[in-house]
Amino acid sequence: MPRISIGGCTATLTLLAVLLGTTTVVLCGFPATLTLERAFPTSHGVELSQLRARDSARHGRLLESSGGVIDFPVDGTYDPYRVGLYFTRVQLGSPPREYYVQIDTGSDVLWVSCSSCNGCPTSSGLDQIQLESFDPSSSSTASLVSCSDQRCALGAQTSDSACSRQSNQCSYTFQYGDGSGTSGYYVADLMHFDMVVGNSVISNTTAPVVFGCSTSQTGDLTKPDRAVDGIFGFGQQGLSVISQLSTQAIVPDAFSHCLRGGDNGGGILVFGQIVEPNLVYTPLVPSQPHYNVNLLSIAVNGQSLPIDPSVFSTSGNRGTIIDSGTTLAYLADQVYDPFVNAITQTVSNSVNPFLSRGSQCFFVSSSVSQIFPSVTLNFAGGASMFLKPEDYLLKQNSVGGATAWCIGFQKLQGQDITILGDLVLKDKIVVYDLGGQRIGWADYDCSLSVNVSTTSSSGTREFVNAGQIGGSSSLQDSFMELISISIISLILHLSILYSFPVL
Repeated sequence: MPRISIGGCTATLTLLAVLLGTTTVVLCGFPATLTLERAFPTSHGVELSQLRARDSARHGRLLESSGGVIDFPVDGTYDPYRVGLYFTRVQLGSPPREYYVQIDTGSDVLWVSCSSCNGCPTSSGLDQIQLESFDPSSSSTASLVSCSDQRCALGAQTSDSACSRQSNQCSYTFQYGDGSGTSGYYVADLMHFDMVVGNSVISNTTAPVVFGCSTSQTGDLTKPDRAVDGIFGFGQQGLSVISQLSTQAIVPDAFSHCLRGGDNGGGILVFGQIVEPNLVYTPLVPSQPHYNVNLLSIAVNGQSLPIDPSVFSTSGNRGTIIDSGTTLAYLADQVYDPFVNAITQTVSNSVNPFLSRGSQCFFVSSSVSQIFPSVTLNFAGGASMFLKPEDYLLKQNSVGGATAWCIGFQKLQGQDITILGDLVLKDKIVVYDLGGQRIGWADYDCSLSVNVSTTSSSGTREFVNAGQIGGSSSLQDSFMELISISIISLILHLSILYSFPVL
């Protein structure tokens, strides 16, 4: 979550590490120890105003403050009216225990509820979740992080850690803008996952990581309706799991996601750089705690909006953030009205516009793709993101044969921040190339598998097929069989890819 009262918590993970020694195509069928899922509270069907309120709370949670590939297959359904959460299971400690954690691209630290936590929820309204708490004394490999530990100093550089001189113990306090927060101390212990080396699956692979042990939670974090065991920070700072595993040469310094926007939901989330045709890249704004990019202009139906480009510049609490933890999308105060007016003027002869709880809505009696204009977001480096009507509109309800659709982009009153959330990121590959300090994207059918680039220990570029992880306990025993099936898989992949033109 960005360090400006705006950000998000979405989440789910699956840990399958792939450390390649030869050029390999990994087929669907081997297991992942962390299954990324999507769950919903028992109550859903919320209004657009409630979604804005939820995103506002998430934004308030923005903190004030090269080896293989890990694959996180996404389960569940994308539906902004069900207040869903992306989460995953991580295994920590010895013996390993499993914890449900939200994925948050806007913060850095992995933390889980600790035993004897004050205010931590004891039950969850999310289906199939049984909350657990971490007990360092029950893990034979756990150790506390001292004030003299360089990892504590690393966290202190970004205000993610502090030190207690009395106990010589590295601690943290994360305070969020919505009034919620958590505090606790850091623990070093083992994370467990499966690793693929060559043609074999090596189970029960471990890597040491530092994570937070939460002893106190306040605000929304104490509520049981969407409770999980903690938060998995997916940021780029030194204490993030990405940084820790990359430093150990277990994963590359890149991650990618592809979230399905249809009724079936799901998607792909990997540590690694997805390699697919038509990817375009824009540079990350340097020295920012979040995934800031330079948005230069917005065009509706090919016509650029009359907006001063300086409105999009990044400085202080200004700029454009890509955040998969935000459900909707948010425009800077000076950008919102020109955007909505341009769309409304384009469709005024075909639909009946009306206002609903502060949002511009329309009664539509035919397909929105035939009536509403395309939107183009133009970024530094010549990269553009093309939005179909379904990428900026949200379907509401039907009345007398007409369907109500509302603009899903919301105004950030009095702020110069633009946040691109799941509304616009769905049905796209999004690549966070931290080593190259850039973000890329391309329209894609996220139900398909993807190719992920990595670098072997010899420095050779290699590719892994990821995203469709099944339940088989091992790879093919026969190497020749693997090669032949891989060729067939490649042909089918190319056939399917070119049968779905990029929109």
